[in-house]
Amino acid sequence: MTKIAIRNLKGEKVKDITLADNVWNVETNANSMKKAVRLQLDASRQGTAKTKTRSEVSGGGRKPWKQKGTGRARQGSIRATQWRGGGIAGGVNPRDYSFKINRKEGILALKSALTEKANSKKLIVVENLVLDSLKTKDAVKLMKDVALEGKILFVANEDAENLYMATRNLDNVLVLFADELNVYDVLNADVLVIDEASLKEIEEVLK
Repeated sequence: MTKIAIRNLKGEKVKDITLADNVWNVETNANSMKKAVRLQLDASRQGTAKTKTRSEVSGGGRKPWKQKGTGRARQGSIRATQWRGGGIAGGVNPRDYSFKINRKEGILALKSALTEKANSKKLIVVENLVLDSLKTKDAVKLMKDVALEGKILFVANEDAENLYMATRNLDNVLVLFADELNVYDVLNADVLVIDEASLKEIEEVLK
C-alpha cells in the first residue's frame, strides 16, 4: 500500500492518505498506453486533406496536338498527371482517422499512466484547488508554494473554476475535471496535481 502526503495550498503537509493499489500501483502496459495516446491524437485530426484527380481539375477538354507528325510525345489531355496543373495520381482524400479500443483496455491504459506518475514521484495531492481570485499571479504563487515546475496538470472538482480562469494564460498549465482525465494529458505532464475530492472520485470510477 502506497501512502502519500496531502498538502495545503501553501505546500505544507496536512495528513497522509493511502492510495488504492488497484489504480495507482498496477502492472503498467506500454502497448495500451500507446494505443490510448494514438486514439486521442488521431481523433483530433481533421482529415480534410484532398487532392484532385484528372477528372476533377479544370481544363483539358481537347487533345493538345494531333497524335502523329509533330515529333513530340503523344498527349491526350493537358490535365494528365504529368502536366503542370494536371490531376494527382494516388492523392489523399478526406477520411476519418478515429478508431475505438475496448473499455477495459482504456481503463488499463489510464491506470498505467497514473501508476507511472505515482512511481516516479510526480504525483502531488492537495486538500483543494480553490483560489480566492481569478488573478494569474495567485496561480503562479500557488505553483511556487507547492514547488511545481515544468508542464503541470491540475485535476480538480467543479469548485476550481477560479484556478482554471487564473491559469488559462499559462501555456505550461492544464486544468481538467476528474471525468475529463485522459492518458495523453497525464503522460504529457511533468507533474500531476490532484485535489483530495478528485482523487477519491478517480479511485471510485476506476476501481
